[in-house]
Amino acid sequence: MKRITLFSGHYGSGKTNASVNFAVSLAKSGKKVSVYDMDIVNPYYRTLDAKDRLNAEGVHLVVSGFANSNVDLPSVSAESYAMIHDKSRYAVVDIGGDDRGALVLGRFSEEIKAENDYEFIYVLNKFRPETRDIESAFEVFNEIENACKIKFTAIMSNGNLGKETTKSDVLEGLEFSKEFAKKVGLPVKYTGVWGELLDKENFDINNILRLELINYLNF
Repeated sequence: MKRITLFSGHYGSGKTNASVNFAVSLAKSGKKVSVYDMDIVNPYYRTLDAKDRLNAEGVHLVVSGFANSNVDLPSVSAESYAMIHDKSRYAVVDIGGDDRGALVLGRFSEEIKAENDYEFIYVLNKFRPETRDIESAFEVFNEIENACKIKFTAIMSNGNLGKETTKSDVLEGLEFSKEFAKKVGLPVKYTGVWGELLDKENFDINNILRLELINYLNF
């Protein structure tokens, strides 16, 4: 397990939900964890919505001062630099979902690469219109990499349609993610599956990340 785990992907890919649930899973394994919300572009779906859940699990949350407001400014909390300097804690980072949103990571990129103890995960949901085919997904992938100056290291398959997701949707999304992963030469590290669906169906899949809904989705 790397000390820093970064999640990014197009809006609606589920990267924020993945970040929250991944951080919770780390905390439940006994690790000291901080979540850093660096999605400065989208003010609506934020890790702040999961604050109560994160607090209950002992996860420290660091957000922009403008989170959950109608102010859209490229502001990052000064506390965000603890992601680099406090090596006693695991850091889970939610990165903005396009080239403009990913720019904020650029100011940390050299130090992250110098420590060389990170995983950068591209969250891919084939059911989103902006990433419904390989070429579109690849375009978003490249935009984010170029903006934040860090290369992705793995893919997370997150094929879902919210509460309407079926087992076949998850498997279809996984096959798509495997095809994309082959194109970019990276492994599919995790597969996101809603907890309710996991409780009803059997999945013969390695490295499932159990996803629970956060507040804006009626968690």
